[in-house]
Amino acid sequence: MSRPRPRENAVSPRPHLTYWDRYDMNRTPPSAASAGARNSAAPGTGQDGALSHGLKQRHLSMIALGGVIGAGLFVGSREGIAAAGPSIVLAYAVSGALVMLVMRMLGEMSAAHPASGSFSVHAERSIGSWAGFTVGWMFTALLCVAVAAEALGAADVLHQWFPSTEPWMWVLLIMVVFTATNLTAVGNFGEFEFWFAALKVAAIALFLILGVLAIFGLLPGTSAPGTSHLTGDGGFLPKGVDGLMVGLLASVFAYGGLETVTIAAAESKDPARGVARAVRTAMWRIALFYVGSMAVIVTVIPWSAPSIAKSGPYVAVLDYLKIPAAGQIMNVVILIALLSAVNANIYGSSRMAYSLIARGQGPAFLGKVSSGVPRRTVLLCAMFGFFAVLLSFWWPTTVFQWLLNMVGAAVLVVWGFIAVTQLRTRRRLEREAPEKLIVKMWAFPYLTWVALAGVAVVLVLMLRDENQRIQLLFTGGFGVVLTVIGVIRQRALGRQ
Repeated sequence: MSRPRPRENAVSPRPHLTYWDRYDMNRTPPSAASAGARNSAAPGTGQDGALSHGLKQRHLSMIALGGVIGAGLFVGSREGIAAAGPSIVLAYAVSGALVMLVMRMLGEMSAAHPASGSFSVHAERSIGSWAGFTVGWMFTALLCVAVAAEALGAADVLHQWFPSTEPWMWVLLIMVVFTATNLTAVGNFGEFEFWFAALKVAAIALFLILGVLAIFGLLPGTSAPGTSHLTGDGGFLPKGVDGLMVGLLASVFAYGGLETVTIAAAESKDPARGVARAVRTAMWRIALFYVGSMAVIVTVIPWSAPSIAKSGPYVAVLDYLKIPAAGQIMNVVILIALLSAVNANIYGSSRMAYSLIARGQGPAFLGKVSSGVPRRTVLLCAMFGFFAVLLSFWWPTTVFQWLLNMVGAAVLVVWGFIAVTQLRTRRRLEREAPEKLIVKMWAFPYLTWVALAGVAVVLVLMLRDENQRIQLLFTGGFGVVLTVIGVIRQRALGRQ
């Protein structure tokens, strides 16, 4: 795909303007005929515009810190441990390294050109409008469906505490509360995420402290296990390489949510510095929270302990350490993680949809911004999420499952686009605006190619796994449909 060229009737750009300056000057979305679209287009392209800048540095820092601690870690890790045994530590380390490379690439581009559309904007500028359209709407759909899944999970927890109630009541309450939160000033979203993340970080930090004390025999009533559970219950690879590969797949999708910080950074006072700081701390966050907690779990108790499958790995460890009310403590933490995900996913999906609409890739009437908030896209994404919840009640094994399958591998599509975009963007930045390289991808371009190869390997593993294959095929079909629509739109509008 050739890069965008100025229109023939465009004013000749000044010599000092960069590629991105010329791109923004000469690109006029069809929706720009309306004043609302004109006013809202700028933020999507990273220029000053109608979105507010109400997020503070502490909000961004905690969003980045808490973004890696989700329900996938607390709940989904049990399947990974069952498949890989102690080698789940290696699986999380490998997938964590891949995620760190992706976040470093995204951080490089986002620090250079902050935009509410993040990787969608970068892909559109460097590959073509079809690419921005495809990856943007796929990510929006992913987050909208995730809103439904997380709201259902939170409702299940609350239903367990209050069995006389109906799950749909809790879903309705959750959706109303967090839709209202996102309809008001963005600072309210930031405050909710700040405290949610603080509680998650405190919980995982306490778990790690207790686990390390138990490993060294410093906790009353415990003795140092040494390496007995790492090597004595079938070995470090009890189910061989195949088990490790299944664990790798389970770990990859637990890292979803990190991309939101680059979207949120565009609404902070200093977007470039904020996203740079968040990305630079990604390494120790991933190593500490994910790899560290997996190491604690499989060292303290046997990986095959029935309590892991029954109660979850974190509850199993806390019960083993005789922590009172361990199950209820973890249920509170899981509920917080789920509510945080609902809040963040409504925010992320609405901002991505707004950016797409502002760039002429969606219905213009939805692009209006009121008091610095794109309320119509917030309502659009929240309504889609709530509709998906209704589908889960009406057709849980058909329509809702199709939705889940359609976005099952979407995060891999996003990561692939990020890597390709960074390959093209970095060269232009080095030629035209090297001062904007606040964050640099390590060992460019070699590690970018390593990341692309890693995404390809995960896709191959999904094809080999019968349970994952259907998700990959559904997501692939959805991606093809979006790509075809994007290409047709691009050609019809005469864009490159």
